[in-house]
Amino acid sequence: MYPLVRPFLFAFDAERAHGLALSALELAWRTGTTPLLAARPAPMPTSVFGLDFPNPVGLAAGLDKNGEHIDALFGLGFGFVEIGTVTPRPQAGNPKPRLFRLPQHAAIINRMGFNNAGVDALVRNVERSSQRTGPLGINIGKNKDTPNEDALSDYLACLEKVYPLADYVTVNISSPNTAGLRELQEEQALRRLVGGLREAQERLASQHGRRVPMLVKVAPDLSDRDIEAAARVLSELEVDGVIATNTTIGREGVEHDRRAAESGGLSGAPLLGQSTLVLRRLRARLPERIPLIGVGGIQSGADAVAKMSAGATLVQCYSGLIFRGPALIGECVDAIRRRREAPSRGAVAPL
Repeated sequence: MYPLVRPFLFAFDAERAHGLALSALELAWRTGTTPLLAARPAPMPTSVFGLDFPNPVGLAAGLDKNGEHIDALFGLGFGFVEIGTVTPRPQAGNPKPRLFRLPQHAAIINRMGFNNAGVDALVRNVERSSQRTGPLGINIGKNKDTPNEDALSDYLACLEKVYPLADYVTVNISSPNTAGLRELQEEQALRRLVGGLREAQERLASQHGRRVPMLVKVAPDLSDRDIEAAARVLSELEVDGVIATNTTIGREGVEHDRRAAESGGLSGAPLLGQSTLVLRRLRARLPERIPLIGVGGIQSGADAVAKMSAGATLVQCYSGLIFRGPALIGECVDAIRRRREAPSRGAVAPL
């Protein structure tokens, strides 16, 4: 059905189409017509971070920033859904237009800038969701007017409020659309930020009687030296997992597109190679006890398998959903299932 709907959505401005698609999805969920969009994949149970996932294919953060459509998104067949990025206070994000499609390249450029209604609104929305069929991740960030030296206070404020409701929490320090945010990936800044959050995580685990896994999401634009440093810090601080990767500031593969000069992060098919390379290099440098989620450029089942082959335990998609529709979820699950049932291909080679 989605191939019939896509031309209508693509006739609108990208951000307007985004809102229309979510409204239509919510309507389909409430009227029981979601199965017309795509068949739910057969179960493929996967256990990671001490959590049970009905299948290893999830939705990346960014599609549902405020957690307004959680049940409807799970209704598409995702094994897990990640909402956010959320900040302590509401913020409007960057001026519009700020979201651009590059259909010829199955790519998107966005400079949204953590536009969201604030953590209190997200908490209310999560509390209203009642039909989740898999783990819910909540992606947290800082307000744009909070200086990096005070960033920990913003992340702690979000962590405190979402902890009782999240199945896992993702620390987003890799969006290119909040000025200076990626500087938090530098070794000493990363150690201070994640160290402070890890202390809070253990305190909250004792307070609430359950330990919520905490993941860190990194950029695809890290140098080899940056990857080495990040892996060292994240290993020493014993984070529960890493998500690789966010969007890229590079324009490789879309240089001649009329939209290429737009500022912001590039996602979609052109990101696949670079994000998978960073994933592979992280897997070679992190201990096996730290699982990886592979995201970036997945447009087919084969792309999802490429992430698993590079060392991912779970995968996420977002831009691929825009271009391919909900059928992509089942295609990825089936491709990963075939890989899992095939004879072992050996360990991931370090780079």
